[in-house]
Amino acid sequence: SALVTYVTAGFPTAEETPDILLAMEKGGADILELGAPFTDPIADGPTIQTSNTIALQNGVTIESTLKMVKDARSKGLKAPVLLMGYYNPLLSYGEERLLNDCADS
Repeated sequence: SALVTYVTAGFPTAEETPDILLAMEKGGADILELGAPFTDPIADGPTIQTSNTIALQNGVTIESTLKMVKDARSKGLKAPVLLMGYYNPLLSYGEERLLNDCADS
C-alpha cells in the first residue's frame, strides 16, 4: 500500500507549495498529487473548490504549477508527483507541450 496525499498548486500561496510538497514527502507520503486549479471544479467538494479559487486569485497556471514541482525537485523532492486536474486547462495548454513539460518537471 502507499500513502497518496493531495494539495492544490498555489494554495495557500504559490511560494509555499514547493515546501508543502517536501513536507508531505518528509511526513511519509509515497505519492504526491498536485491539483492544477480550475475555474469551475464542480466535481470537487467545497474545500477543494475554495483552494482552487484562492490559487487562481494567486495567478496560478499550468505553467506555474509545473514550476512549483521543479522548485521542489531543486530542494530535494524525490517522490513521484501526479498532476491532477480538469481536462479543459490541460487541453488549452497543449497535450504534447504538457507531456514534455511534465517530463522536465
